[in-house]
Amino acid sequence: MTDRPRFHLAFPVHDLDEARAFYGEVLGCPEGRSSAEWVDFDFFGHQIVAHLTPSSDTREGTNEVDGKQVPVRHFGVILTPSKFKEIAEKLRIAHAPFLIEPQTRFQGLPGEQLTMFVSDPSGNALEFKAFAHDRMVFAKT
Repeated sequence: MTDRPRFHLAFPVHDLDEARAFYGEVLGCPEGRSSAEWVDFDFFGHQIVAHLTPSSDTREGTNEVDGKQVPVRHFGVILTPSKFKEIAEKLRIAHAPFLIEPQTRFQGLPGEQLTMFVSDPSGNALEFKAFAHDRMVFAKT
C-alpha cells in the first residue's frame, strides 16, 4: 500500500454495463471488485465505485468559470498534458458528450490549465485537467 493518500468516491449509475464500457474501455480504468449492484474502478490511482441506482436526473446547477458554465457537481482527475490529450482523443472517438470541449482555461495567468468536462452514460459530470507544472495546481490569480 502506498503512503500517498488516495480518494474514494461512490456515485450513481443507471446501468453497470454502460459504466464498465465508459470507465473501463473508453477511459482505460481497470475494474476491481464488483457485485450485481456496484463496481470498483482504478481511476488513475484512486478508487471510484459506480453504484446501480434507479434512473434519476443527475444534472444540477452550474457556475460560470472563465466564461463557461461548469457543472457544480462533478469529479475528475489532474493528468499530465500528454495523458490529457490522449484521454480527450479517446472520448472523441467514443462520441462521449462533452459538456465543455477540451480547452485552455486561464490562459497566460497563474493556474493556466487544460480542461474538459464530459458526461458519463448516467449523466455524471467529470472534469479532466492538466497543468504544465505541478506548482500551478494551487496557484492564485
